[in-house]
Amino acid sequence: MPELLRKGHFLGAKLRSVRKRHGLTLEDLSVRCTQRNAALAPSVSYLSMIESGKRMPSSALLGLLAAVFQRAPAWFLDESAELELPSPAGPGGGAARIPLEPAFLFSKSLLQAAIPELLAQTGTSGRQFAHLLIRSHQEMSRNDFPDLERAADHVGERRFPLAVEDLMRLARRHGLEIRWFERKPVLARDKDREVRSMMRSFFEAPRVVYANRALQSDPARLKFDLAAHIGHKVLHGGDGLKSAHATGGEMGGSPESGSSGAGMNAQDVLHAWRDFECSFFAGALLAPRVPFRRFLARERYRVEAGARLELTPAVVMRRMTKVSPYPYWHFFDAYPPGYLRAVYRGNGIPLPWGNLAQVSDPCPNWAVFRMIDDDRGTRGSQISVLRDGARSLLYCCHSIRVHDMAGNPHVLSVGVDLAPALASNGVDSAEIVEAIFRECLHRRGEARIPKAAAQALDAVANVLNIAWIADALANPARIICPRSNRCPRPERCEGARPSRAREIADVRQEILGREG
Repeated sequence: MPELLRKGHFLGAKLRSVRKRHGLTLEDLSVRCTQRNAALAPSVSYLSMIESGKRMPSSALLGLLAAVFQRAPAWFLDESAELELPSPAGPGGGAARIPLEPAFLFSKSLLQAAIPELLAQTGTSGRQFAHLLIRSHQEMSRNDFPDLERAADHVGERRFPLAVEDLMRLARRHGLEIRWFERKPVLARDKDREVRSMMRSFFEAPRVVYANRALQSDPARLKFDLAAHIGHKVLHGGDGLKSAHATGGEMGGSPESGSSGAGMNAQDVLHAWRDFECSFFAGALLAPRVPFRRFLARERYRVEAGARLELTPAVVMRRMTKVSPYPYWHFFDAYPPGYLRAVYRGNGIPLPWGNLAQVSDPCPNWAVFRMIDDDRGTRGSQISVLRDGARSLLYCCHSIRVHDMAGNPHVLSVGVDLAPALASNGVDSAEIVEAIFRECLHRRGEARIPKAAAQALDAVANVLNIAWIADALANPARIICPRSNRCPRPERCEGARPSRAREIADVRQEILGREG
């Protein structure tokens, strides 16, 4: 019986994998079976039980399922045969998603027991883990949160732009009282390090917003903080269950005061989700979808144009990824030496190697990491070829070096995946990417883009109406990689840390190669 149960789990995993690879729902599969043999065709619920490993199909039914997918029945029973996975980082963006198999190991009860231990043993805080969950949800949802958009549209009546006085008036209309305080930057504890931090504002239930007087000379940040606190009052009744706005922390935006460190706290997910909702609401209030989309079209997506409207570069970049008709965007907010405070990957760009907070082996040719260490330039655009295993991916980003209210430098970077745009323009994107990669490889990792590729990308820049793609064409393209010890460049990157680390898979291939 245990052996039969085990075979059922693996057969179910294979059936679910091949079904999803072909884009079929359970109902679609049931209909396809009915078309072939109505007497044998399983119901949707029975197919679901097969996929979850709760039922083993008869040999006749297995033959029917195999015929639908043009497979031999033995393939479903062969545990050594390759399990086909959905294509990674598909149109939905975000990290590659794979089936969790054997499925019984991912039951709710087992996850509830395993996750706290995982966090405690890896030194991961509950808030870091909560933000990872939220980021994955955001990427899978394509950054689409219509309820939050509607709430912001209702409050702000889609007026654009809003001045500080408009935000003050909206705050009063929703019963909020603003009280000013004076505080300079201080050293705050954030897990195992001290950071220069500054309290910007916080919400005291049920109706008081405490704001640092320094915000009065920084209208863009003041507007964002007021918009977020208005959002808390509108969305959550001002119950106070949200984090303070402070600079200098890791993931989530501010030092985790009162946090117990690693492990999960009952309030971690709630506070992280509340913070996300209020932040998203603030962006939607300050930059309503329709008028902001028109503004970006007029300005050809130049981030710097937001300064005229007293919008922070972070608000402009984040909203850009949401309101653009082109969906393949990413956004990073990085602090030295490689802390990723915010990440959005609607285009599935692979993250550099590291833990949930810090990139441990940053490739120095990523624009966002190069600019962290180089204070000579404050902004720039770059076209990058990212080698991820056997794939070559093509991105263009625009990065800005800024300082937070405590004076800490950090880099904001927004970018697009160029391959879908090339393909939509009738161009062989794989050929263009490979041509740029070969030229960069020949020139020690960076090179001018070949003429034919540059012409194709210039056409894409015009179709997408993004000026900084054309700006990037004037600069050398660079090869970037998720981890420096897998860099395809012929010579080690300047600034990369020496490493003798080897991949076991590579060692295995060497041994097999020698035997061959």
